[in-house]
Amino acid sequence: MSIERTEPMAPARRAFFRDLTAANAANGLVAFLFAASGPAVLILATGIKGGLSEADIASWLFGAFFLNGLISIAFCFAWRQPLVFFWTMPGTVLIGPALGHMTFPEVIGASMATGLLMLALGVTGWVRRAMEAVPMPIVMGMVAGVFLQFGLDWVHAFEGQFWIAAAMTAAYILASAAPTLVARCPPLLVALAAGAAVIALSGSFAPGLEEAPMLAAPRFHVPQFSWTAMLELVVPLAITVLVVQNGQGIAVLTAAGHTPPIDAIAVACGAGSVVTALVGSAPTCLTGPANAIISAGGARETQYTAGVIVGVLGLGFGLLSPLFTRLLLAAPPAFIATLAGLAMLRVLQNAFAAAFQGRFALGALVTFLVSVAGIPIFNIGAPFWALLAGTGLSLAMERRDWRERQ
Repeated sequence: MSIERTEPMAPARRAFFRDLTAANAANGLVAFLFAASGPAVLILATGIKGGLSEADIASWLFGAFFLNGLISIAFCFAWRQPLVFFWTMPGTVLIGPALGHMTFPEVIGASMATGLLMLALGVTGWVRRAMEAVPMPIVMGMVAGVFLQFGLDWVHAFEGQFWIAAAMTAAYILASAAPTLVARCPPLLVALAAGAAVIALSGSFAPGLEEAPMLAAPRFHVPQFSWTAMLELVVPLAITVLVVQNGQGIAVLTAAGHTPPIDAIAVACGAGSVVTALVGSAPTCLTGPANAIISAGGARETQYTAGVIVGVLGLGFGLLSPLFTRLLLAAPPAFIATLAGLAMLRVLQNAFAAAFQGRFALGALVTFLVSVAGIPIFNIGAPFWALLAGTGLSLAMERRDWRERQ
């Protein structure tokens, strides 16, 4: 086994209120609001496209926020570092097309299998080898291809409900252009507020939603394990967690002077993915954006308190997931599409940059094209074939890149 040792828990708990500062509390709040806006909308958009019920989406949000909030609190105290866990955004997007040709229990079974794989890799200390199995540009080519649809949906929102899309986009641009405002309030929240104002003025808030309780009522699912789901989802999901998401989070924390426990993080992602899958959530990951926000200010040794704040707020959001699901579902489609598209702008930009700015660019291009085409083969979705095609072509035609990678 290769698991990093923790810090003593009791001293960390006793020191929490001493270490908690106004700056850390503010950073924790902003990090949580980021996760509760655009990324949460991705869950909603994916669930709607996949034909999930309101109760299923609320259960998904419960697992994503409440259960991962517990993991975040435990890790922040255990290692006294800002270690916030949520769910994989690219993994959520990968699940969307899969729901079009397989059942939700099959997707849940694949998520559980992904968790078991990550758990084994973390316990044995093979995470670094697994992260290096597929070159990052090829992985990001797949991510760019899958995320592209969210950008296109944002553009199409102008055709359907122009004033909502225009107001939200303008607010996002203006907020992004003000550095002092960005430091205090994410532009996505400004766009959300602008969209809500237009909806209120126009009276386009949808009535007649099905009744749902205010407090969370998690829906436990019996997983189904099918070879189709395993082949299509397990490898791409594991790669997006271990390479894309965890890699980003670890890089952010390392740059801030922390020493994140890589193998322990992989174990937490694996165990968390198995548990959250039971209530329909996507696999757990170490989040990059939230950890970047909370590690950007304050004394390094006290930043773990901001991570605890994020976890506590996540518990509250998860407990009230039916209420938040209802509010999001009542919004016009253009509101969801615009917010999701704006949330994906930087992610999509970074994916294109990582895929095409250096080595393995041809393999990344093929991966991107196959992902965008979205053609399943043998009922196995395009992301799997995209990785296979891109890696195979790169091995044949980009041998120099592979040699230099060794």
